Amino acid sequence: MPSVVATNGDSDFAQRSSGVTKFTNCLLAKDNDLVSEDLWVSSTSGKILNGQELLFEHRTAPDQIIDLGGRILSPGLIETQLNGAYGFDFSVIPEGGAAAYGKGVLRVNKSLVATGVTSYLPTMTSQRPEVYHEALQYLGPSGSARDPSYGSESLGAHCEGPFMNPTKNGIHNVAVLRQPTCGISDIADCYGAAHIGQASPIKLITLAPELPGALSSIHALTKSGIKVSIGHSEATYEEAKSAIKVGANMITHLFNAMRPLHHRNPGIFGLLGTPSSSIRKPYFGIIADGIHLHQTSIKIAWNAHPEGLILVTDAMRLAGMPDGIYDWTNGSRIVKQGALLTLEENGKIAGSSIQLVDCVTNFLNWTGASVPEALKAVTETPARMLGLEDVKGTLKEGADADLVVLSLQDGGVGGERKIVVDQVWKFGTKVFDIVSKV
Repeated sequence: MPSVVATNGDSDFAQRSSGVTKFTNCLLAKDNDLVSEDLWVSSTSGKILNGQELLFEHRTAPDQIIDLGGRILSPGLIETQLNGAYGFDFSVIPEGGAAAYGKGVLRVNKSLVATGVTSYLPTMTSQRPEVYHEALQYLGPSGSARDPSYGSESLGAHCEGPFMNPTKNGIHNVAVLRQPTCGISDIADCYGAAHIGQASPIKLITLAPELPGALSSIHALTKSGIKVSIGHSEATYEEAKSAIKVGANMITHLFNAMRPLHHRNPGIFGLLGTPSSSIRKPYFGIIADGIHLHQTSIKIAWNAHPEGLILVTDAMRLAGMPDGIYDWTNGSRIVKQGALLTLEENGKIAGSSIQLVDCVTNFLNWTGASVPEALKAVTETPARMLGLEDVKGTLKEGADADLVVLSLQDGGVGGERKIVVDQVWKFGTKVFDIVSKV
């Protein structure tokens, strides 16, 4: 376990509390390597610091030095598709109304951070406009207070629907699906005009690009700063390519709820094989829960475009709940058996209840990726997709000091490796410790 040494300084160093922590004897997850290097962070600014500059130029000693015993120190994990957890659903306004909804979001944030997820996109599935109008005000970026006690930080909402193809609805209620026939005005009517634009609480929208008005909507949304992902779609390769050309940069849960790969038309998956000189290859979400996709499908996608793979859970509100049968938003019921969630009436997969760190473990074992490569899929890559690569998902100086301390458990010869979250730090302050359950 880590050892902590308090430093009182000497006559050459500042005597007052600096709010600085130095991590030592650790392996930093940087690019595609694990580097033996110290890391300095500040609980005052919530940022990663230049340790050499502090020590030799400003003569500032750390308040504490933490020996991590050779464990991994990674940027905090970033989740881009979380529909709910711990009994709360981002797509449902509870009986207590908006106030109860806001409290529910805070409960999720405080529980989620203990899993290593320090930032995420709270995700709403397809709903009627009035639900978006009420809920979205609570799902926008929440990090401005820079208060680690709030737990995991929203980077903005992910609206998965309702602009999707009814033939690829998955478990989304067909009755609420819409078409953006009039372009951005239909989008604004659905989510609320106040929720579209530069100050939008929405960070990402999943839509089907083959729908009438979709391409003009994608162009307008991306111009306003909202990212667009292709999903729940019957799009051909050509239609998907057109969406990328007008600004879409992501594919929602690749392989799931989309036209399958065909040798004469590779569909949305074909974007991963497109030469970069033709169009920019998109990022893509992968649910590595062992249920949504075959292990080999995940490996094929990663080998096709390793720089674009983003691990997601697609977890529902039943994540963290006991097994059983639960009511869902559209009147259906969901059966939970471990990580497997299915619709009671037809057995369709109904999301996931896996934790993101377990997706990393699965990806590590199924693909042969290195630990840094696996961690990149939940840190650096989603941060780049969101345009936050200098702030999140990195250990560079000046980035937010959102960190996870990880143990790598080796199953021995022929055994599987497992990544375990031992500590979580938010804005330079420890918010979870597996020993004390802080």
